[in-house]
Amino acid sequence: MAEAPSDGGPDNGHKDRHDGHEDGHERGDVSGRTPADGSAPTDPGAESGVEAVQLPAWTKALGWCGVAGLIYLLICAVSIISRGFAGLGSDAAHTMFAFASHPWVGLSVGVLGTVLIQSSTTTTAIAVTAVGSGGLPIEGAIPIILGANVGTTVTTSLVALTFIGNRTEFRRALGASTVHDFYNWLALLIFFPIELIWHPLQHISGALTDALYGTDWLPNPAHFNFVRGATRPVEHGVIQATSHVSSTLGPLFTIVIGAVLILVAVRYLGKLLKLLMVGRARDILIKAVGRNAYLAMASGMGVTVVTQSSTITTSVLVPFAGAGILTPAQVYPVVVGSNLGTTFTVVFAAFAGVGQDAKIGLEAAFVHLIYNLFAIVVIYVIPLLRPVPLFCAENIARIASAHRWVLAVYLGTVFITLPALVIVLVGVL
Repeated sequence: MAEAPSDGGPDNGHKDRHDGHEDGHERGDVSGRTPADGSAPTDPGAESGVEAVQLPAWTKALGWCGVAGLIYLLICAVSIISRGFAGLGSDAAHTMFAFASHPWVGLSVGVLGTVLIQSSTTTTAIAVTAVGSGGLPIEGAIPIILGANVGTTVTTSLVALTFIGNRTEFRRALGASTVHDFYNWLALLIFFPIELIWHPLQHISGALTDALYGTDWLPNPAHFNFVRGATRPVEHGVIQATSHVSSTLGPLFTIVIGAVLILVAVRYLGKLLKLLMVGRARDILIKAVGRNAYLAMASGMGVTVVTQSSTITTSVLVPFAGAGILTPAQVYPVVVGSNLGTTFTVVFAAFAGVGQDAKIGLEAAFVHLIYNLFAIVVIYVIPLLRPVPLFCAENIARIASAHRWVLAVYLGTVFITLPALVIVLVGVL
């Protein structure tokens, strides 16, 4: 720790700019706050005072129990909000899918439907049901699936809003959350036109489905969802508490309760992490996430398979970023892995499906899987495009931290206004 001053000198002069994204995804020093060797933070205002506090062992133990409890509360809150939006938006999404055969309308339906329901898996499942009932061709389901991949990122940005009271923490948290947005938007920008012209996702998924359908060699992940089993009591308690209200107000109250729980969990999680994530604890986290990008990617994929929600995986990381413990570059590969991990849930479940729409369901699930595999190879493995999502995320975070209205305009325009306009102008008129 004695070398910290010499390491921190040059970095401190430019840490508030989008510095270090040239190779920060590998080393974890994007913001100049976390050296690659984890020797010392370079944010003296946020952490140097905390670093000097020596907590007793029993206090640390209680603190880590508190961290675990708050992460549990955060996961519960995300599930509660998802249930609330599902209560409000599922019927509307079914109605929208009825006229989503146009690819641009389907894409917009996927984005807006997922924003309403707060679950890309649910949006995909509804699209598959529409295909199985004959109301939507597989060509119409693919844009919906690609749009759902984008719409699912909104929740993480909303979690970052809990840091809006502190400009520095807000910039860190927003940079870590919006890297998910820009990664998925870049993937969509590349692959959606290609799919419209040559249909590679449809052809490859169809070939895989023909080869593997009926083998029944993968289990249904619903039988192994330990996280959902652990959070179900809290989720059901909130649902039952709001079920006595009307069918419209009940889901709204559910969403409000979930939002309040996120606010409480994130606020106190950040405070605890600043006290606890020093010394060896900080080094361990940095080594696990920041030293090897592909190991971090595998971690993100594994956690998402267990939680069956990429939103949960990425949302839990935002408080770490806001506290200055992780940088957007360290969160980036975890986000990429979580994108892939969320596809396995649908694939596993599709293998267990029966009935006339089971095969088309498996084909749609493979579309989601293949799309995210291609995105990883083209955007992340090939280094040419790798810095683009990180660059965009850090810049919008820098601008929005100085002008808070920018984030509201970005979220409202990209995720709500534009998709709604496309649906109305192209699909309805």
